[in-house]
Amino acid sequence: MLRVLALSLILLLSGPIIDSIARAQATQPNSTRKALIKVSPASPPLARKLNLEGTVKMLVTVAPNGSVKSVEILGGHPLLASAAEIAAYKWKWVPTNQESKEIVEMKFQRQ
Repeated sequence: MLRVLALSLILLLSGPIIDSIARAQATQPNSTRKALIKVSPASPPLARKLNLEGTVKMLVTVAPNGSVKSVEILGGHPLLASAAEIAAYKWKWVPTNQESKEIVEMKFQRQ
């Protein structure tokens, strides 16, 4: 019963993620801007307790000065997504003369 409830919750939460993936594919970034500082995500305590692993995919909008302007979650477990987003906002990119969109994937592994 608990597995059915958990699966139902995951399916319910994945709807907005699927919509985000479709939008991101329509505006696929073509930039290869380099990240100067990459902050690894901290696995949430509940994810560690559940031995949860996975990858979170994000569309990151980077300002001309190299700071992260916005993060859109494209895929991944909802429990890991918020930790990945927090880490992504701490990244610093090479400054350029214009804003860019970058695909970033963060992996969570048991340690």
